[in-house]
Amino acid sequence: MSYWFDVMSELADKKYPEQIAYLRENHGFSQAHANALVMYSRGSTTTRRFNKPSDYFKTLNPKQVKTVREMFKVITTQYPDLELVIAWNQPMLRSGKDYVFGISAATNHILMAPWSKDVLEKFAPKMKDLDVKKKTIGVPNDWAIDEKLLLGMVKARLAELK
Repeated sequence: MSYWFDVMSELADKKYPEQIAYLRENHGFSQAHANALVMYSRGSTTTRRFNKPSDYFKTLNPKQVKTVREMFKVITTQYPDLELVIAWNQPMLRSGKDYVFGISAATNHILMAPWSKDVLEKFAPKMKDLDVKKKTIGVPNDWAIDEKLLLGMVKARLAELK
């Protein structure tokens, strides 16, 4: 960690977005990990904003809340042993200590994360109408839930974890 603290001391005069961009572009950090390091180096002892999923849902617009809740309901109805938790300030479904599926909401879309590059690649052909990235899938805020797709991704992720 001392290495990263040295890196951050060199960036101390930069603005938050510049520090985040530097870590992402030069060191391959994810947004969440870059944010954690930047916030810690700025004196925050925690970057936790939400203690439970319901706190997170309060920050979303009504369309997003409806869509996200429905997505989690579809999955947890089929897989009731999955635990809905907050991790990296986002709602995630977890099996034991392993993450299975996560959601993140931006202003104009919702991102789904199956927590597996292999799962994402396997299902990419079925998501031609969605915005598939390296680790996430973007869907509209009012997405008509594709239950077969969601359950297929979760089933594949759980199979990986066995």
